[in-house]
Amino acid sequence: MRITDVTVELVDLPAQPPFRWRAGLPGSEGPVVGGILRIHTDAGLIGEAHTRRGVIVADLVQRRIREDLLNRDPLWRELLWQRLWELDRIEELPIYALGLVDVALWDLAGKAANLPVHQLLGTYRDAIPAYASTVTFSSVEEYLDVADQCLDLGYKAIKLHAWGDARADAELCQKLRAHVGDEVPLMYDGSAGFDFTDALYLGQALSEAGYTWYEEPIREFSVTAYRWLAERVTVPLLVAETSDGAHMNVADFIVANTAGYVRTSAQYKGGITGAMRIAHLADSFQLRAEVHGTGIVNAHLCMAIPNTTYYESLVYTNPVIREPAIGPDGLVRAPTSPGIGYSDF
Repeated sequence: MRITDVTVELVDLPAQPPFRWRAGLPGSEGPVVGGILRIHTDAGLIGEAHTRRGVIVADLVQRRIREDLLNRDPLWRELLWQRLWELDRIEELPIYALGLVDVALWDLAGKAANLPVHQLLGTYRDAIPAYASTVTFSSVEEYLDVADQCLDLGYKAIKLHAWGDARADAELCQKLRAHVGDEVPLMYDGSAGFDFTDALYLGQALSEAGYTWYEEPIREFSVTAYRWLAERVTVPLLVAETSDGAHMNVADFIVANTAGYVRTSAQYKGGITGAMRIAHLADSFQLRAEVHGTGIVNAHLCMAIPNTTYYESLVYTNPVIREPAIGPDGLVRAPTSPGIGYSDF
């Protein structure tokens, strides 16, 4: 089997539900031009990967990626994954684009084997609990209301994206703990909004409130700053969500004693191959590799990675609308269609 073409179909995607993130970050997007990357083969099989950045990805495929993949065996995923890293040295591929070819190759391999991708990876579970990952709401009272709705809908834990104000966010986190009690797992995501001083203040409040993890409080350019923070708070840090370099950079966070947990994902870590490398790296240190982001590709990862805890489900609105893939029991079930099975979600 050989690759005969690599194409990107541009598709118009609707606006997201209106929402916002912390101060300084853009919120919901309006209509965008997305894309479906397709790898075509002489066997008639086609692998797909989906992106919200269609125009950028189409340019990269046409200019850099397509020619390098033509006439190669699509089942040589490891070689092709390494080839993308070679192209990255020249092109500095956007972190979300680096893994798209890999996802499409896994989709194609699953179709060739007539198996869902998680079975090719080696399935560990057939269901996983989901946690509610909030957008940024307007007040403490609204967060408490949203939390109640999420728990009533079956979500097993709650992660806050708050305002990006260390004092206000600390107060919110402690009030949420008092509201839901000690048994509900709570997490906090700083979205890289703080310098060291504010991250330390907030981290001490999260430690007092017994939060499960403290995610990306500082930009992930400085491993040293994370080490300083880890030495001064007891809440476990969840690190390396957006740091470049996949497993190579995650290893530096671990060796520097910053990691209570590490992040992995297809979107930011070089596709499924990169995500699994990170999971195995973390497992060798008896750390958990928590899967970042929603969607079916990450659901496959959740089914195949033993050292992960939850599926992340974004909660965009109040009233809360539970993601369709999540059952009333708060669980996400394993996809069953061959390949990725985009229609399963």
